[in-house]
Amino acid sequence: MTLTLTVSDDVRALAPGFTHVAIEAHGLVNGPSSEAGSALLDDAARRLAVRLDGRAPHEDPHMAAWRETYTAFGSKPSRTRNSAEALAKRALSDAGLPRINLLVDLYNAVSVAHLIPVGGEDIDRIEGGMRLIRATGEEDFVTVAGGEETVEHPDTGEVVWRDDAGVTCRRWNWRQGPRTRLTERTTSGIFLLESLAPMPVAEVMAAAEELAELLAKFSPGADIAVRAPESFV
Repeated sequence: MTLTLTVSDDVRALAPGFTHVAIEAHGLVNGPSSEAGSALLDDAARRLAVRLDGRAPHEDPHMAAWRETYTAFGSKPSRTRNSAEALAKRALSDAGLPRINLLVDLYNAVSVAHLIPVGGEDIDRIEGGMRLIRATGEEDFVTVAGGEETVEHPDTGEVVWRDDAGVTCRRWNWRQGPRTRLTERTTSGIFLLESLAPMPVAEVMAAAEELAELLAKFSPGADIAVRAPESFV
């Protein structure tokens, strides 16, 4: 059964140049970070350096568009960076990119190489469909702080992804909640690649195809479908 993804009218009004491509995959095999996944992350960092050619990540036109959009819904983009900019900053630092688990490493590598925010959610942990909305401020976001589970609430007007149980990702693609994140036990996942104008839709699709090929390589026999933007509600 295909997971339903919807984008609210007020989000479309806020960011008319927004596009997202989804990859739905079943029969995945996850595990700890591996040498092969680590090599992909290292290669992504090299591709990023070539792409930026000495510029800071936020100077890229696509990242600049995300900063403008974050500002439009009341977030400070220098403090709460979109996921692609945050990863790019890590990739160019001495710390380098984190190694999380194989599936997360794969989508992080594609995110960094293409400078596109990419997220992954465990379909078996999602309740109902996923919706991109502007929050009322009353929604629950279950996260972990100081080693303890805690409930936060998004700001009024903040753009969030949510399902029937609550918020799954705050500030569009800034911070994912632990409830739906990909773990080593994940076998079904939805991967979202999100872009704004001026990035061409063709580039987002190319990144999605690259990620789909990586998923197929590391999970032979998985059922993987790339869902083009026009397939969304």
